[in-house]
Amino acid sequence: MAPEETADAARLLWSFERRFLAARALRSFPWQSLEEKLRDSSGSELLLDILQKHEAVHTEPLDELYEALAKVLTAEESTRCHRSYLLPSGDAVTLAESLAIISHGTTGLVTWNAALYLAEWALEHPAAFAHRTVLELGSGAGLTGLAICKTCRPRAFVFSDCHSLVLEQLRGNILLNGFSLEPSVSTPSEPPGHDTPQAESPRVTVARLDWDVVTVPQLAALQPDIVIAADVLYCPETLLSLVGVLQKLSACRKDQRAPDAYVAFTVRNPETYQLFITELDQAGILWEVVPGHDQKLFPYEECSEMTILKLTL
Repeated sequence: MAPEETADAARLLWSFERRFLAARALRSFPWQSLEEKLRDSSGSELLLDILQKHEAVHTEPLDELYEALAKVLTAEESTRCHRSYLLPSGDAVTLAESLAIISHGTTGLVTWNAALYLAEWALEHPAAFAHRTVLELGSGAGLTGLAICKTCRPRAFVFSDCHSLVLEQLRGNILLNGFSLEPSVSTPSEPPGHDTPQAESPRVTVARLDWDVVTVPQLAALQPDIVIAADVLYCPETLLSLVGVLQKLSACRKDQRAPDAYVAFTVRNPETYQLFITELDQAGILWEVVPGHDQKLFPYEECSEMTILKLTL
């Protein structure tokens, strides 16, 4: 096989590998091209490498994985599986997720595209998170935060959500990826950003945060240097609550500079996007669109329009 063809085959199988291990949709995948590459001996070797990686990460056995994928197409009840999202370092973020988009009255049990998009941006800009305390609003399954914890060297990371089942799954996913959980940050024994001698891993905590009822003192106790959120702008009521909690965050560090915030979202409804911008302007929160990043690392449909806004609180 010519060098150009070998490179094409490697890129094709690289794309397949990431979608396969993450159990993501392959509707737009060029199956005919993949079959042609696999007929070549070098292609078969690459496919064997994919299968070996599948066995090396915490995914389910192949038969169980395909059975779970088939079940979501035929059953209304929620089914869980394990998905692995490969990182450039060769490590992976492995998550227990629901195979249903909405399960138990919440959308937080599955990884959404904007979480993958924000994680890609973070991996290209690790300095934004290095040696800082990060607060994530609406962590969901935990993909973005775990990718940052594994690659960007934050001092501390506070995952947060408000649904009890989302929090339960989130704690499990954090432990699944090798991190220890600090005591609940609702009554911290010391600030989550407190340095530990020669700490190799960030201090990781999980907070139950209801944006409508959380107070400025409670947010101040978290001491965030940077705030992130992904795919939390899915209805007007939610975005109004988000703007409210951002205003509280801007007031919780009177003697210090307020944290910057990065909000990633899929533009599903332009009117919802415009409402968010209008509410930010009325709240006096400055915003700017973050330029698109170069490298696509995770499997999501490119036809989705995704945006990251940097907010100055």
